Amino acid sequence: MTNLTNSAMARDVYMRIICIPLLGVFLPLVSGIFTYRLYSISSIVLINFYFIGTSYLIWTGCNWIHSTLRSGLSPFQSLLKRILTVCIATALYGFCIGCLSALGWNQLSSEIFNWNSVLSFILACTVTVIVFTLLYEILFLGKEREQDNQKVDQLSKEKSQATLYALQNEMDPHFLFNALNTLNHLILTEPDTAHSFNNKLAQVYKYFLSNKNTELISLANELNFIEDYYYLLQLRYGSKLQLEIKLNNSSNENITIPPCSLQILLENAIKHNSFSDDDPLLILVTVGDRHIKVVNKKKPKPHLIESTHIGLNNLRSRYKLLFNRDIIISPGKENFTVNLPVIR
Repeated sequence: MTNLTNSAMARDVYMRIICIPLLGVFLPLVSGIFTYRLYSISSIVLINFYFIGTSYLIWTGCNWIHSTLRSGLSPFQSLLKRILTVCIATALYGFCIGCLSALGWNQLSSEIFNWNSVLSFILACTVTVIVFTLLYEILFLGKEREQDNQKVDQLSKEKSQATLYALQNEMDPHFLFNALNTLNHLILTEPDTAHSFNNKLAQVYKYFLSNKNTELISLANELNFIEDYYYLLQLRYGSKLQLEIKLNNSSNENITIPPCSLQILLENAIKHNSFSDDDPLLILVTVGDRHIKVVNKKKPKPHLIESTHIGLNNLRSRYKLLFNRDIIISPGKENFTVNLPVIR
């Protein structure tokens, strides 16, 4: 009964209020553990309260066992094994409480001890526990399926949004506009550099187009793309922008990354920070064993740009969708840091 919604929790409370007293009356009635005609009405009421207490212990204990086992059992275990485990555990608990309650009643009652009625009471407790456990399992599985469907729908929506963003933003239009202006200027002033610039721009645009439907790409390919992308940025910003990439000593060949992940983070740093020749913007990319860390100094622009966080949210959704892992965004006082999980 874990992960219940508020309405489900309310229904569970109502079931407790109704079922616990009913079981407290039902169990001794069907087992015949005490003889009604031997007691006054007031005594019968007190006796029923005693067995309602037994019912309460059975209900709450089984509820705790059910919740504990549900959270502890592996979701990869077979459904039959999970149900059998829960049923056996709760049945043993119901059997023990039934025995203790019967022994307690034997001490309180003036009736002659009757093994048949005692065993009937214990059996009734055990069978009742099994029946209610199975009912709870059916309800739980129904709720679990509903939640799984909701998760699938949510992930589908996020994937659709991420795909839409990727298609709509294959190339930052401002970057492309500035790149073409830069190319036009270089053709007139530095033809040799213009030729190199044109080749790099073609490589960058080819990377965007060829990987728009690709979920993962090797880190080596992403870094090669970033070198081409950075070359174009440097021709525009010159020494105002600096990029440093540090690789760990171990092999990075088997590391994969969603395409354009690093480009999104570079673009984000350039968009939200001011920089100049005297005070350049340094972006540091460090590839570690567990994370790829991208850090830049925080130098907010005088006129703050209202951030939509589309790029970062898109990146977060892609990692959640592909790996069920989160990127770590740390907007500190001096540095803005993003940690991308290493996927091997």
